[in-house]
Amino acid sequence: MRAALAAREISQVYRLLRKHGISQRQIAAQTGQSQSEVSEILKGRQVMAYDVLARIAAGLGVPRGYMGLAYDEETRVRVVATVDDQTPEEAESVKRRKFLAHAAAVTMGANVFGADSGPWVSNPIQTPAPGRIGMTDVRQVEAATRALRSLDYQYGGGSCRDAVIAQLSWGQQMLGASATDVVKQRLHVALADLHNLAGWTSFDIGLLDSARNHFGKGLELAKEGRSEPLVANILYRMGRVYLHNGAPNDALKIFSLGQIAAQNSGSELAVAVLCANEAWAYAMMGQREQTMKLLGRTRDEFARADLDGAETWVKFFTETDVHAMIGTVHTVLAQEVDTKHTKYAIPALQRAIDAYGDDMARSKTFNLSALATNHLIEGDIDHGSKVGRTAVELAENLTSGRAKDRMRPLKDEADKRRNNSQARELSDALNKYFDTEA
Repeated sequence: MRAALAAREISQVYRLLRKHGISQRQIAAQTGQSQSEVSEILKGRQVMAYDVLARIAAGLGVPRGYMGLAYDEETRVRVVATVDDQTPEEAESVKRRKFLAHAAAVTMGANVFGADSGPWVSNPIQTPAPGRIGMTDVRQVEAATRALRSLDYQYGGGSCRDAVIAQLSWGQQMLGASATDVVKQRLHVALADLHNLAGWTSFDIGLLDSARNHFGKGLELAKEGRSEPLVANILYRMGRVYLHNGAPNDALKIFSLGQIAAQNSGSELAVAVLCANEAWAYAMMGQREQTMKLLGRTRDEFARADLDGAETWVKFFTETDVHAMIGTVHTVLAQEVDTKHTKYAIPALQRAIDAYGDDMARSKTFNLSALATNHLIEGDIDHGSKVGRTAVELAENLTSGRAKDRMRPLKDEADKRRNNSQARELSDALNKYFDTEA
């Protein structure tokens, strides 16, 4: 049945239903078709119209992804005019709850392949793939993911998201090829990480629903590939999406699931990543004591971590990233709790900035923006404005919607100090940047 659904062979779908005792009348009632239409389809008539396929999926209780009907924002623009009965847009809070339920089911090992798997079960357009694959084919997927991730770090998600999606549309088809169990397991993990990157690049350019779709599929594949560190990494990234969108409570729930996977993996480094991000969430909520405890645990777990033996997807979290996270969290506390936290934020951010190379331009931009914000809060307006202008110059070379959002605190602080000529110059530069990016 899954194969027939994936190929949109509705004739075969109906024949299988009939084989298991479902009458033509029942099929017609469920799908909103006449019995004569059902009869014609059973005889071989193809169903091509998107609206009819969507109605059949809804009537039979089939997750849209099984028929390749799950779509992100870009596809939705093209198909919305052809679908008669559009489902009303769900509130973001509802989507977050549904993803949390899905993530919990995957993380805890429950059966997630049911009628309510969610709209994130993506099924890209099929393209030719080998009938049998070996480890070389899987390594190609891994190499492509590494190369595309490097582009994301350096230039932003907008520079490579289309290429990531294109790679997925081919790689996903490899799941149907024959292979040894060892190759299949590694393929699941490789494709999970590619979905992970697709989710992250989507998030970076503001496609929240698309990010959720890819992270959800990545979770399933990572779990099937028995890679707990990658499950933890995907959940950390989804939590970051919620942090970025001002939902620290929901982010903490996702991070908590990530901690389960991280601890199951035995990776102190994965645990450190989750602790640092939990600290960020608590800082956003103004809970200083809990924030400081988690920053302390981040340092402890990182100190105990086996950096050389860590999995690929958690190796990104280096000592530089620890300093960046400490600086970022203290910046939030300086804004939300007590300006005295600038004295902890500034040296940590400066250490991270000094260590970042050109290949980490986006991270360097984020940290420069936070550093400038701290200097302005502290009263060092001239230096803060100088650092802020450097951040703006770097941001102009990125195709990242997140960059603008991460620079809003700097803009707010600069706007407050427009009576100072240096701050006014920074404020004007930021306003120009925001207008250009809008």
